[in-house]
Amino acid sequence: MEYRYLGGSGLRVSELCLGTMTFGNEADEQTSHRLLDRYVEAGGNFIDTADVYGEGASEEIIGSWLAHRSRDDLVIATKLFWHTGGGPNDHGAGRKHILAAVHASLRRLRTDYIDLYQVHAFDEATPLDETLSTLDGLVRAGKVRHLGASNYASWQLQKSVDVARHRGWEPFVSLQPLYNLLDRVAEQELLPVCRNEGLGVIPWAPLRGGWFTGKYRRGMAAAPPDTRWEADKQPWLGDWETSVDERAWSVTDTVLAVAEETGRSPAQVALRWLLQRPAVTAPIIGARTLAQLEDNLGASGWVLDEKHIERLTTAGDGRLPYPHGYLARSPRRRP
Repeated sequence: MEYRYLGGSGLRVSELCLGTMTFGNEADEQTSHRLLDRYVEAGGNFIDTADVYGEGASEEIIGSWLAHRSRDDLVIATKLFWHTGGGPNDHGAGRKHILAAVHASLRRLRTDYIDLYQVHAFDEATPLDETLSTLDGLVRAGKVRHLGASNYASWQLQKSVDVARHRGWEPFVSLQPLYNLLDRVAEQELLPVCRNEGLGVIPWAPLRGGWFTGKYRRGMAAAPPDTRWEADKQPWLGDWETSVDERAWSVTDTVLAVAEETGRSPAQVALRWLLQRPAVTAPIIGARTLAQLEDNLGASGWVLDEKHIERLTTAGDGRLPYPHGYLARSPRRRP
């Protein structure tokens, strides 16, 4: 597995990040430990979780596994924001919640520092100076090594970067956005901000909730049983009625065709496309079983040629909203 610098930082991470939202849910502790072992065996060093995954169970499972590993060989990332209790200050990015959340995560992870601490969503109810100064204090105290964001709008990300720079506070080094062959809104403004400001990009849902695993074929009227798209089990990606359209099938058909031509699985093709996109550092792969993980790991160690990249990209291109479509046609646009 190759390693890449995370944004403009000196932190090197494996090109595939292991997401652990299944830990404590679809994957029990024993299975989760096997997944972690196989990932590290394959050369992975970048593990992502959040304090709300499994209501803390994901962090606890990682912590029990981490207790028997060399801590400094691994990059552990977690996130804070969402409700972690029933109190009025048990969510958000205010100072009180951040400090309580980081100590709770450190305890569950059984470590004295977090490599990448990410704000799971922007908190419009809290002054930005309060959020960023508190995060800066965590870095200065040695509890956190680097900072990141997730699910930010472009203006929220740019403002956070600018305020941190103006105040001399620790900056964000990465963004964790929704990004895959079908969900490409991030290309319009978020990815340009990341490229211009030197932030690494860690896409979540790179397979769109299992859509690009080969289970879905044109002509289906509903999701197969025991899949994430069944009965709208993943509302953050939309539902079958509003998300499955001609564009979705066009991209799916193209992924399946490229997979056949390259001798790779559909999941490997979808992940490989992301790995070769500008600004992307490491897609977050998730798995419930070793077989799923093994398939995802196969996205490393090879490259898609330009003709396949162009076919995949073109299949998912949509009409650009104003002003992006207008600017794309501008004669003064640089190549």
